[in-house]
Amino acid sequence: MTSSPATATTTGSGSAATGSTSLSATPAQLWKRTRGFVIALLVLLVGGLATVALHSGSRHGALDPGSADPDGSRALAELLTERGVTVEAVTTLDGALSAYGPDSTLLVTDPDLLTRSQQVRLADATAHAGGRTVLIAAGPPSLPALAPGVRAADAAGVTARTPQCAYPAARRAGGADMGGVTYESEAAGTFRCYPARSSPALLVVPRPGGETVLLGSPDILVNRRLAHEGNASLALQLLGSRAHLVWYLPSLSDPSSTGDDRDGTGGGDADPSPGTGSGAGGSDQDPGAGEGPGQDDEVGFFDLIPSGWLWGTLQLAVAAGLAAVWRGRRFGPLVTENLPVAVHASEATEGHARLYRKADARDRAADLLREAARSRLAPLVGVSPRDAHSPDVLVPALSPRLPAGGDPAALLFGRPPADDTALVRLADQLDALEREVRTS
Repeated sequence: MTSSPATATTTGSGSAATGSTSLSATPAQLWKRTRGFVIALLVLLVGGLATVALHSGSRHGALDPGSADPDGSRALAELLTERGVTVEAVTTLDGALSAYGPDSTLLVTDPDLLTRSQQVRLADATAHAGGRTVLIAAGPPSLPALAPGVRAADAAGVTARTPQCAYPAARRAGGADMGGVTYESEAAGTFRCYPARSSPALLVVPRPGGETVLLGSPDILVNRRLAHEGNASLALQLLGSRAHLVWYLPSLSDPSSTGDDRDGTGGGDADPSPGTGSGAGGSDQDPGAGEGPGQDDEVGFFDLIPSGWLWGTLQLAVAAGLAAVWRGRRFGPLVTENLPVAVHASEATEGHARLYRKADARDRAADLLREAARSRLAPLVGVSPRDAHSPDVLVPALSPRLPAGGDPAALLFGRPPADDTALVRLADQLDALEREVRTS
């Protein structure tokens, strides 16, 4: 019966030694640690693939005149065709400029996607051509070149609004779903319609022989809203007043976005814009070329990322942080539990000694030896435990109990030993001092 602790200790230490021969995790342990992350990743992957499969049918993109999706514009394109308007969809700047003329309307669905040189070429081509240019949700990246003197104001939500202006097309259409980007301009003869937050969401700026129309939101052009309010009437009047409509869908694959940025004006040998009086292709005197930080600046990478993706990334980061807190170490005191085996004090002492020796912590070991000796000596000489570590109290109480010439102060409160031999000598001297006090 007396050997059971030792047996338990030996068995426990033996099994511990057997189980700790390798610090590498087994495949089962790795799977247990990472299975939650792997399962969550698979769920996200399957959900993404399912979403893509469900929405990959007939979708051709927002504002595409050939798309029957809710955000497409096929319904409007068919209505324009029925009224005798030729709708020509293009995805390159060269195609748009070659098709544009004085009897044309040019619709640019995403002017902010154009590079600086493309904006300059487009502005040159439309400045004196006499047609109408409609810009959808143009912002600070494109306004200086395509609509000089116009500034983007605060954005507003899209809702039914009244025109509150004298522009004939707006007055005939009446209320429409307007909002998005709002604009400010001090140019004379400008029509400011459908105000939102005191700034108009539809701005019509006259130019020689034509006009530039800035529409803060594309909602009146898309299939899902075309039948609301006066959206169809306003859209047909803005895009169908001329016999030819050039529906320009800017694309990142447009070859004119690279290679023509050498002088910021397009730099081509041929003039890509018939009817342009100023010669967009060969003129170096560009009124818009001096505006902006550079003549060949391109749209930044983050400008091409939809805002929904940025917000989604932020939400994922917050979710990951909450998951880390949830799965991390729980706050509060540690939970005590019974040890699986009995550990003798001598074994714990030897373990501490090995750790101190491995770290060369002789100073810490000496402090522990001296502190323990002071704690045992203090009650033997009548010193309270509170003053046991005070040299002014403990040393005078010890001196009468020691032979003449003894120096307990250096022994109990001295400097740390310089090497292991000195540490062993200190331990022996402390034992001798305690024996001397006990037998005196």
